Amino acid sequence: MLRIKGNTKVTVEEHATPSEPSKPVNMCLWRLMIVAGTLIYGSYTILVHLCEEDGKLPFSSASLILNIEIIKFFISVVLYIPEVKENGFTMPSIWFSLPFAVPAILYCFNNNISVYMQLQMDPASYQVLGNLKILSTAFLYRAIIKRPITGIQWVSLTLLAIAGISNSYGGLQAKGDINSAGVIHVTFIGLMMMCTYCFISGLSGVYTEYILKRQYQTSLHLQNILLYSFGILLNGGVWIFQASEAESFNLFRGYSVYTWIVVITQAFSGLIMSAIMKHANNIVRLFLISSAMMVATALSMLIFGLELNTYFCAAFGLVIIALVLYHQ
Repeated sequence: MLRIKGNTKVTVEEHATPSEPSKPVNMCLWRLMIVAGTLIYGSYTILVHLCEEDGKLPFSSASLILNIEIIKFFISVVLYIPEVKENGFTMPSIWFSLPFAVPAILYCFNNNISVYMQLQMDPASYQVLGNLKILSTAFLYRAIIKRPITGIQWVSLTLLAIAGISNSYGGLQAKGDINSAGVIHVTFIGLMMMCTYCFISGLSGVYTEYILKRQYQTSLHLQNILLYSFGILLNGGVWIFQASEAESFNLFRGYSVYTWIVVITQAFSGLIMSAIMKHANNIVRLFLISSAMMVATALSMLIFGLELNTYFCAAFGLVIIALVLYHQ
């Protein structure tokens, strides 16, 4: 929970671990991070669709995620160097490092599947259905971090589920060119992928928050370095497999200007998300993700000429109501 202290600082009130201290974060920087994170998250699905060639992605999903992980790793190293100069460096033990492999595995799977999901639905539906991760996060928050769910939040979660059903039903009814980003559509395969994606997203988000806060005094940059190191190893392995299947070991095969924009923006998005989970919580992260729904819908209408149907509008309205209720 965020709490304003004075006019320039924001502090974090403990939810995950009773002994966790509060840490001040510059208020202006924090607001900038939230706004930037919302815009980046909302534009992700738009940019991936702009990368498509004849309804297919010309690049390997693992190469995309691998390059994102590499950039995040080096940015974290650069940010960690001043701390090392000031406080010195102690090599983390294997037992301290291993827990970061768990979210790295989950993120490796989810980040790759999220790329291919773009071919199964339009950008706006991707963002609306992505709000279903609030369901999985809420249940896992209760199970793992023991955060209670209030009565009004249960109502909110029910509305969210109805919104997902509404948008899914409307998307499955789509006719015509369902490969167009300008048509509201969702395939059955895409719906199954989204359900899997939302559950794993909730699990990875809650677990990542848990390990980041378990050693709260440990530098976030060091924790990120450990997380991204495992991410590089895992996605590197997936890329080698995909490259051998495609008989091309060019890491940048099929890249365009839009692909590089995805790589750079998603690298910063990952860093912003880790800061949110370290100094706030997954509820703030989900608020950002939910707000990105409006960004994606507006950009879809502007760039792809998206025409909204009744089911989507109903789902959109229900998500807004659910968000207001959940965050009261």
